[in-house]
Amino acid sequence: MALQQQQKSITLAMTGASGAPYGLRLLECLLGADYQVFLLISSAARVVMATEHGLQLPSGPEAAKKILVEHLGCNPEKLVVCGKEEWFSPVASGSAAPKQMVVCPCSAGSVASIAHGMSDNLIERAADVVLKERGQLILVVRETPFSTLHLENMHKLSQMGVTIMPAAPGFYHNPQSIDDLVDFMVARLLDHLGVEQGLVPRWGYDQRS
Repeated sequence: MALQQQQKSITLAMTGASGAPYGLRLLECLLGADYQVFLLISSAARVVMATEHGLQLPSGPEAAKKILVEHLGCNPEKLVVCGKEEWFSPVASGSAAPKQMVVCPCSAGSVASIAHGMSDNLIERAADVVLKERGQLILVVRETPFSTLHLENMHKLSQMGVTIMPAAPGFYHNPQSIDDLVDFMVARLLDHLGVEQGLVPRWGYDQRS
């Protein structure tokens, strides 16, 4: 992957936590911003996506990509769906992987695996690569309540420079729908990624006379 292309690319992983609408909306926004997105979807995430969003994704990467392209109306050249053991994918190597990665939603189990460098599947390996290459890793953790073990794992990752961003939307923008709550979280993610967004008014600006 050329350096310029690498800088305009990102890895997005979706795991089996509740919160599939966050991941799909983030995917839509990143593709809309002309990013090359390497999408990694766990088996559990496909179950959650069908349950929460009514979107049935097959296990085959190309078949899943076709459905996502039709659902989002995006440029197929910008979306790469990777299999969970596709070890020759660019995201598996520090020489080619994007420097930014988001796991959204991120299960507590995935937090634990990433914190301990398990690398048993492509999602865990991709996160391990971003960590070792000193890139930007954001975990949108969706669990409640957090156990002491969950908190210890997140603390460990935070000390490594990982951004822990629980799926906890605010209400100060007076949301009128579930989509508004989803957009709040996605807007915060895009801000941290350095991607221009206009999903939610910024605090203070819309209150000025």
